Amino acid sequence: MNILRKYKNLLLICSLLLIVLAGFSFVMMRSNQVGAQGASVLTKHYLYVIPDGGVDVYDIDRAHAFVRHIDLPMLKSGRGAVADPLTASLFISYGGNGGAHGNGSLLKYDLLHDRVVWTKSYDFGIDSMAITPDGKSIYMPGGSNQYQGFWHVLRARDGAVLQAIQVGGGAAGHNTVVGLSGKYAYLGALNNNQLYVVDTASNKVVKKVGPLKDGVRPFTVNNKETLVFTTASHFLGFEVSDLQTGQLLYSVPAEGFVDGLHMSAPSHGISLSPDEKEVYIVDAPNSYVHVFDVIGLPERAPRKVADIKLTAFQGEETPCVYDCLREGWVLHSRDGRYVYVGDSGDVIDTATRAVVKHLPDLMNTRKYLEIDWRNGIPVFTTSRQGLGYAF
Repeated sequence: MNILRKYKNLLLICSLLLIVLAGFSFVMMRSNQVGAQGASVLTKHYLYVIPDGGVDVYDIDRAHAFVRHIDLPMLKSGRGAVADPLTASLFISYGGNGGAHGNGSLLKYDLLHDRVVWTKSYDFGIDSMAITPDGKSIYMPGGSNQYQGFWHVLRARDGAVLQAIQVGGGAAGHNTVVGLSGKYAYLGALNNNQLYVVDTASNKVVKKVGPLKDGVRPFTVNNKETLVFTTASHFLGFEVSDLQTGQLLYSVPAEGFVDGLHMSAPSHGISLSPDEKEVYIVDAPNSYVHVFDVIGLPERAPRKVADIKLTAFQGEETPCVYDCLREGWVLHSRDGRYVYVGDSGDVIDTATRAVVKHLPDLMNTRKYLEIDWRNGIPVFTTSRQGLGYAF
């Protein structure tokens, strides 16, 4: 009887152990599932659209649902925007772009505490700037209406002017890109057929790319900073150049389409997909976006693979003080799922090449970017230019 009782006790203990182990396994499995789900929901991808007067935020992961409006009444004639996740800051240039439009200003907005940290007014024009990856320096063009060839290096902490870079008298400083390495800034003048490359350590011009077609308009570079993709005044299409040699490789027209409106910049917008396989360009005269396969670069010329019809580019941005014509702009989301078309308001699904959403305030601006948050803290931002991220 004692032996039988011992076996029964042993069986009971083993059963209890099995129950405990099964429960522990179930808890661990659920914990892992919750952790995995938590990791996905804790990263938020937001599109920040910046018309005059404020910022509207959309949730990219929830079919671009509206999240909130940030009221910035001083924001008139916005010209550029950059963000710095390291300091949770959003910078917006606004005011005059030089000449008859007057001088400009820059504001710094604290994304964590929802407040304007400072505004800074300058004795020169402003335009579409770029920020270094470390968040310390902003390269601000002197403005497309100011023909003195200056870019101003600003300290992001307080907006102070550190240095001026002159690329040549008569150049109208307009668009700017800082490569992902942070080593080089790329400066494009509205009325100049060369792209200027600046060493950010010395702030000296170290290379000129071109000659390109008349006037450098929106442009972008790949991750390795070996290729630059530029649009030009009076050209429906884009060009590709070698950043190492400075030589033009290809001029690529949007075949089958013509600029019947004779716009000053018919392809005012270009974005390189994050995987660097495709380029999207604006066709404002015909209200299209054209898609090009660029996988074969630099050996093989880009090849047009799609034409996507948009909401018409008609009329002018509202509200607006100057340069109000709806010219267009394009930007990929960081994951490459979407392309956002400024001045038309359309959101394109890159998998289906179809317009899947229309954002009314995106009709009235060419200033917007993506900012990603994790656990309530900004961790990543695109620039306004659709840069490549492939290694």
